[in-house]
Amino acid sequence: MSSPDKQMLSEQVYTHLRDAIMRGDHAPGAALKPQDLAKEQGVSLAVVREALVRVVGDGLADRLPNRGFAVPAFSDHRWQEITEARRTIEPLVLRLSLERGDLDWEARVRAAHHRLSRTPPFTPDEGEYVSGAWSEAHRVFHRTLLDGCGNPVLLETFDRMWTASELARRWAAHRAPGRDHLAEHRLLEETALARDADAAAEALTRHLTLTAAALTDGR
Repeated sequence: MSSPDKQMLSEQVYTHLRDAIMRGDHAPGAALKPQDLAKEQGVSLAVVREALVRVVGDGLADRLPNRGFAVPAFSDHRWQEITEARRTIEPLVLRLSLERGDLDWEARVRAAHHRLSRTPPFTPDEGEYVSGAWSEAHRVFHRTLLDGCGNPVLLETFDRMWTASELARRWAAHRAPGRDHLAEHRLLEETALARDADAAAEALTRHLTLTAAALTDGR
């Protein structure tokens, strides 16, 4: 097989595996066996291992000491560490955003919130976890809230933390179906546009805390 063909296959397997984990096809803590995945996808072990390494890099799988692979567990301490980092950094960036954001930023916050509120969180064809469309609308809303800060380094930090917490966020939504995301996001929009820094920071901190709690409560 030529190198371009192998690269294309690896990309396909990576995309399939990433989406399957996001949909919940592989349960938290489940082993990801290269032999089984290779047979399922009709590709070589080398192609599967290359894709698995990329999934590990995305924080969607772990490489175990015996060189196996597995989906992270609910109990993995990383989720609490990521939440601690986000609760420390994002409210501070939000305060800067409220201080520096202009009229264009306000319009973008309104537009991003409108799209999020009108996007269905769950669709029948995407399994039990939140849909890709809702996840992207969710990301755009949170990033738009912060990008009024005008600091690309802080925004890059947000991007990295968001990617690292995507799987935990989907699990949390699945484990807490009664949570009122609409009200939480509406409060974030309202307090941000009112330039009420204390209320907005408090709302964001609570929002992040509830996500982490969904992974630890009732385990």
